Amino acid sequence: MKNIVVTGFEPFGGAERNASWEAVRGLEGVRTVCLPVTFTGAAERVCELLNRDPDIMICVGEAGGRDRISLERVAVNLMDARIPDNAGYQPVDVPVRVGRPAAWFTALPVREMMKAAEACGVPAELSCTAGTYVCNAVFYTLMDERDRQGKNIPAGFIHVPRDMETGRVREALQAMIRCLSA
Repeated sequence: MKNIVVTGFEPFGGAERNASWEAVRGLEGVRTVCLPVTFTGAAERVCELLNRDPDIMICVGEAGGRDRISLERVAVNLMDARIPDNAGYQPVDVPVRVGRPAAWFTALPVREMMKAAEACGVPAELSCTAGTYVCNAVFYTLMDERDRQGKNIPAGFIHVPRDMETGRVREALQAMIRCLSA
């Protein structure tokens, strides 16, 4: 059995829940981890999780204003927060990791995963931006650390809509994970 790690996030910005954690925590056959919505704490946790040698690692975040699951293609080396994180940090035009590449591409078969979500009746899309908040910082750190450690594992980031029914999101995530663990 593969060691699959899937992360979600705690609530932020005054919200009582985070759709990513609500969907992720009910997944079967994977290890789920709730990340803090802090630039430093989330990045440290991602590095710790990669050090435990997962076979697959997917980070999931919540996206307000989206009506479909977004499979992120690109992580950029930029933190530019419109609101402070849960620790009160609000970086503007700061690199995620100084001296590292400007961007990383996902290491997930995003088109196949998108089709798996759509086969469940859940709309999905390919997205070229994970934003510049903690989600992007986590995605960038995941991909940069994967490269730094020389780990050639499927890894990447998925945004889920804030207002989509949790069961539908979870079903789509489970189908996408099956694409990787077959």
